[in-house]
Amino acid sequence: MRGLTLRTAVDGAGILGIGAYRPHRVVGNAEVAARTGRTAEWIERRTGIVERRYAAADESVIDMAVEAARKAAADAGIAPGRIGAVVLASMSHLRQSPGGAAEIAGRLGIRAAAFDLNAACAGFCYGLAVAAAMVRDGSARYVLVVGSDKMTDIVAPDDPAAAILFADGAGAVIVGPRDGEGIGPVVWGSDGSRAGLIAHDASWDAFRDDPEQSWPVMRMAGPEVFRWAIEEMPAVAREALDAAGVTAGDLDAFVPHQANLRMIETVTQRLALPGHVTVARDVVHSGNTSAASVPLAVARLKELGAVGSGGLALLLGFGAGLTWGAQVVRLP
Repeated sequence: MRGLTLRTAVDGAGILGIGAYRPHRVVGNAEVAARTGRTAEWIERRTGIVERRYAAADESVIDMAVEAARKAAADAGIAPGRIGAVVLASMSHLRQSPGGAAEIAGRLGIRAAAFDLNAACAGFCYGLAVAAAMVRDGSARYVLVVGSDKMTDIVAPDDPAAAILFADGAGAVIVGPRDGEGIGPVVWGSDGSRAGLIAHDASWDAFRDDPEQSWPVMRMAGPEVFRWAIEEMPAVAREALDAAGVTAGDLDAFVPHQANLRMIETVTQRLALPGHVTVARDVVHSGNTSAASVPLAVARLKELGAVGSGGLALLLGFGAGLTWGAQVVRLP
């Protein structure tokens, strides 16, 4: 019996380029406070957020993703026509079908494989792991991974738990072959028993069948999520370091999900990272952008010159599901 033929594998996969899209509208805490019953000072004290970006009414998850994707391809020096697969990580794309990734591919002028992935705020780390596997086994030479979320579409604007945190944006990377490994093994998982901690308050069929049901919005049990993250995510981060065969001292940067500055500081403290490790704190000016959070934070570090090309960064995403994912990568 004849065996199956495998595509030629590459020596390693890595991030070759990165792109970010931040909407133009800057929203300070005073505006959010006015509709949530909080004060601007309280919001900054509890979340660390000073301002965030909101997309325009006619600006979609796909619009933002395409802008970030074009920048990532240019940064990598890869023409869009060479991209073999598009992975969209998003929890806020409002159209159920078709998936947004195919539209992104179409607007880039390519006929690549394309699919959506919803792991909420861990979505980018999930997509990065899938893309690296595709490159290694030869399924696609270059893969576009985009984290794009317009959270203002799915969060009630007056919700004091969620509206003070969430914002809009998109971040993208091109994953492709490189000499030596550039994306470490992923450590990921889920705990569906806690699904209700971050979830929509109704399903679409309830909205369809009950004329009294309002548009479903995402709600969050903030204190419970905070405790879960600071108690469990440090262990996930350590597992990712072990899986990659590196120590905290080898890192140049730590890029956790930009959920809340207090959460970032607590997880960082519990990891006992050396002082030379740069910690991403993009949440202060971008808010919580869900699947866009990690790539936007990486892009910000590069823009600021805080980390150099080839530096090692520990990425950590976590959110609704509950889901989590972490890996060590070499920065482009």
